[in-house]
Amino acid sequence: MHCNECGHPLPSVRDTSTICSKCKTPVATWWDETSQTFRTNREILLPYSPTSSLDSSRGDNITQRGNTQTIEERAFSTALIMIEAHFEKMRGPGFKVMLEVKKMVAQTLDRSLNKANVRERLAKNVDIWMRLQKIFNLAVPSLVQRSLRESYTEAGIPNGLDVPESATLILKNYESLREDLHFLNNLLVISRNMLAIKETAQEICAAVQFDKAVQKLIILCVNVTSKGYDGENVTDMDRARLLEITELYKKLLVTCLQHTHNWTMGNDRFKMSFWFEMLFDNDLRNDAIHEMPPDDLNVEKVYEEVKNWLRRHNKKDALATELLDKYTADVPSGQTAGLLPMLPDEGDACFTGEPTTPVWNADLDDKCEQDRLYARVSHEIDVWWKRVRDANYDGWVVPMETVEGAIERAETCKENAMHRFMPREEDHDHHYAHDEQYEHHERHGGGIDDHDEVDARSIQGDDGEEDDGEEEEEEDDDDSYVEGPLRGLLTEIPNILDTKQIEALHMTVKACIVDSMGSGLTPAGENLQKTRCKMFLALDCGKNLLREMLVFIAVWEQTDQQFIFQITAQIVESFHHNALLPYAWNSLRILKDIVSPAQTVLLRLINYMFRARKDSPIYDDLKDYNRDAKLIHFLYNYFRCRVVPDCLALLYAQAQIRQNKCHPSDFPVDLWDMERAKDGLSQYLDFISVIAEIQEMRHLLIEWECAYELISLLKALEAGVARKSLDERSLPGPSRRTPGGQPSGSTTPIVERPYDEQVQNQSPHPPPHLPPMHDTPHKFPWSGVKIQILIILTSLLAPTNPRRNGPGNPIVQRQLLDRAGIMPLLNCCVYDGHNEYLKERATLAIKFVMEGCEEAQKFVRDLVPVKQAQAQAQVKAQAEVKQKQSTSAGLGSSSQNGETSVRGIQDAAEAAAAELARKVEAMRAGRDILTENKNVIEKAKNVLRAQGHVVEGDDEAKRILGHSMVAEAVKGKENGKGKGKNKK
Repeated sequence: MHCNECGHPLPSVRDTSTICSKCKTPVATWWDETSQTFRTNREILLPYSPTSSLDSSRGDNITQRGNTQTIEERAFSTALIMIEAHFEKMRGPGFKVMLEVKKMVAQTLDRSLNKANVRERLAKNVDIWMRLQKIFNLAVPSLVQRSLRESYTEAGIPNGLDVPESATLILKNYESLREDLHFLNNLLVISRNMLAIKETAQEICAAVQFDKAVQKLIILCVNVTSKGYDGENVTDMDRARLLEITELYKKLLVTCLQHTHNWTMGNDRFKMSFWFEMLFDNDLRNDAIHEMPPDDLNVEKVYEEVKNWLRRHNKKDALATELLDKYTADVPSGQTAGLLPMLPDEGDACFTGEPTTPVWNADLDDKCEQDRLYARVSHEIDVWWKRVRDANYDGWVVPMETVEGAIERAETCKENAMHRFMPREEDHDHHYAHDEQYEHHERHGGGIDDHDEVDARSIQGDDGEEDDGEEEEEEDDDDSYVEGPLRGLLTEIPNILDTKQIEALHMTVKACIVDSMGSGLTPAGENLQKTRCKMFLALDCGKNLLREMLVFIAVWEQTDQQFIFQITAQIVESFHHNALLPYAWNSLRILKDIVSPAQTVLLRLINYMFRARKDSPIYDDLKDYNRDAKLIHFLYNYFRCRVVPDCLALLYAQAQIRQNKCHPSDFPVDLWDMERAKDGLSQYLDFISVIAEIQEMRHLLIEWECAYELISLLKALEAGVARKSLDERSLPGPSRRTPGGQPSGSTTPIVERPYDEQVQNQSPHPPPHLPPMHDTPHKFPWSGVKIQILIILTSLLAPTNPRRNGPGNPIVQRQLLDRAGIMPLLNCCVYDGHNEYLKERATLAIKFVMEGCEEAQKFVRDLVPVKQAQAQAQVKAQAEVKQKQSTSAGLGSSSQNGETSVRGIQDAAEAAAAELARKVEAMRAGRDILTENKNVIEKAKNVLRAQGHVVEGDDEAKRILGHSMVAEAVKGKENGKGKGKNKK
């Protein structure tokens, strides 16, 4: 008697506990492939006797086939067969059977995670991959019928989505959905673990088209989880159930992303296949952005060229090919899951062989042969990159905007400040003529601005209807987040998952485009990582995904040490190595914002990249130095041409309202726009501060006269924003509170801060009498901006030696004097609660301005009233003469008392004169000096009238006493006293 599984001879004496010594299969129970059930072979318990010829031939067939599967493979195959029957709904297994199946799947999951040999055996079993593919292809339509009311679509969220009906459908099928989602997630985790052996498993997964099934499942998960089910008519129990199903779908989505990462890891062909599926949708064209012409990229041609590259590079792993061929040979026996799917265009003879030297023949009619001779992925992408890369890529072609040009831009923006601080279409050419040098240079011109897109979420995706009236205002507010539905397979995912869940998506993008994750150059000399990086920014689906990854709110809250932040920074640096950061920056622009939220986060990542340069020897290589210098050139040019003029226009509008020249209702933007402007400006100043600290790059800022922008911003802040005094206290009642419900004494208003690491505690129910959010933008404080400016100025002014000893930088000192920058620095010596430690920062900057600069010192000396100092010296001399005359005449006790009083007055006058000189120096530009003088004179008159008897008849003493009282009153006011001291 032979074993029905492996054909190995069994012992002559057998009972119900006998097992095969080779395959360890129990004799009493075996799996019948024909009936797809477990069977008990009672006949083999009896002594062996030949049966009919049919049984004999069947035994010979089994003996020839053999069974080399491990117990884990057979157990998992059995579970997969049961699950497949469960989804087919024909004669599904019963409840008890499914409990056993669940245990078997759980055991397989644990062993695939912890045992490498089990993982490898499962991964090389083609039959298991086929059964997984069949299960998921059956499960996806079943889940759609139980989760979505509308018909299934592979293009993302359909229009007119009926959320309440879908919620009702999910609640109706809650039990079955919960069970099936658990099953599918566990199966997907096992297949993810199987892909850890890379090449062989990846090839088999692609051959059975299991990757296609996973992509369909991703779309389903996005369709379900992107909707909100909470409503007023949903009970707490129903809401909890809906939330549970949504979380299970999210968990399944995360596993799909992890599965995709393992499938593409280390395999250029599958990376390109994933890129092909992700970056191309049904609409093979790039949309025009902001009513600008497209970038002339022929997306249809790119699609065809990438498709041809994939067809030429379809060579499989040798072991995978052997296993697939063996499986195909076993299909006629009926012991397998069925035929392998047909792969399109596989083995096309016209794609065999590629030259090692790319040759582009534009006159060749045969597109396949043309692409084969070129031997690279896409000629269209290569041409596009040469057109849109940094204009200074081959040399310093585009110069920096001059200070005079920047002044002209600023004045133009101020003239239009009260109408609209952002440039309009009619004056776009005037405002950004210099930017066009980057975009339309004769060699590199390709319209960078043509790719300005709105950074947005789709309102249409929220509901299927649009209301009039109130909805118009909401659409205007959302202009910075959407203009039409997002395109691309993965663009909705950042809106669904949290920080930890989304890591797999970022890791997959990183693995596809970062140089360190690549496999080197192809025989044709092409770096496929760089090519995929170019494709990512060339196609709309890639740009949309980049924007969503940048504005992903959880990333804004991450510190530089967080894993998700560092992955995103590596992706950004790959753009930099391909000279595409200028293009990426312009593609993220929003005409409504000075710096869009996506640009703000991108700039933070660039800052992180440059901070790493401070302590590294990267600039020993001239190529690395030039690459970084050109990026700094582009970003600072944008800062000078757009950011500073528009910020100055906003500050000018604030100053106009502060001076009662305009009404607050005329202010052109709301508080959210002001906060975005401040966020962008702060991040830009942080960037400039980092560059100023890099020894090799500091000279660029000095050469470009960075001091002009910094001094202009200081002057505008002084005119447009009132200082916050030290003893400013909040009065009770809503009139003294900010729109967010925060006390007016707080230095940081509660507004949208996309990258602030400290989350503000905001009450969910603000007081009912608070003014609307848009009523106070003209009082926006621009907190902390003065501090950032002073930090940069100090870095530029400081001596170059490590200890910062000696005179300041003479070039920067000269620039400050030319731009009248000393007085704005002196004004920063006055306390301002919106900028902590402002006086200390200003003192350090003034120190470096004064040291070694005679002209700056003379400027400060001229601020002291020299004539007043001379008059004080003359009064002192006359007082001494009078004192001697009084002593020689032998005056009485009253005269002696008067003499003592005069002597005390002299001392007080000297001290008060010095204090007055200091105050005049610090408050040279103060607006309240006249009022203060009037009050001081009035108080001095009162004191003189009260003490007139002391110096009665002595005109000289009266003059001295009057001067002393003025000085004493000034000193008393400064010390917080109500009046000066009276001395007798």
